[in-house]
Amino acid sequence: MNEMRGLFDKIKNLVVYDADKEFYAKIFPDSVSKKDLLRFRTMTTADLPAVLAIERKNYQFPWEEDVFTDCFKAGYGCYVCEAMDKVLGYCLLSIAVGEAHVLNISVAADEQGQGIGRKMLQFLVETARGRAETVFLEVRVSNEIAIALYQDEGFNEIGIRKAYYPAIDGREDAMMLALQLF
Repeated sequence: MNEMRGLFDKIKNLVVYDADKEFYAKIFPDSVSKKDLLRFRTMTTADLPAVLAIERKNYQFPWEEDVFTDCFKAGYGCYVCEAMDKVLGYCLLSIAVGEAHVLNISVAADEQGQGIGRKMLQFLVETARGRAETVFLEVRVSNEIAIALYQDEGFNEIGIRKAYYPAIDGREDAMMLALQLF
């Protein structure tokens, strides 16, 4: 089922995608910004090598392939963000009983700082809009860059989960954030 959704997304992107942008980006690389080339599509098992490479580079305690496979099986929204057929990042979202939960957002280390994480977060919020009343997420309390992004996008701190994340020296707290959708 997931493979079929991924194939449908690829076909849809070919039909909807503005090929002129990609053409100009190849011929005149400075004429189109990377943000203009970003596309989102459903993640497939074929994306897992690229996704796992990003995951392993970005985290000391990365998710393993079986976690992503379980997310597929559960029917979570699993997406990749790509430009010119290169996976730049991925994001996962669970929606149930009026609540959405951002499970993971990760941008390739060499692509960070360009607004890709913000675009993925905005994509997930828009995906949840109309299907959920609130979007929740957790973030390591030490991840100041991500916290600033979430707060800038309207998320508010609602609590702390003690010892939520594994850390080199034990466990690290998670800040819980929420965004009300209207």
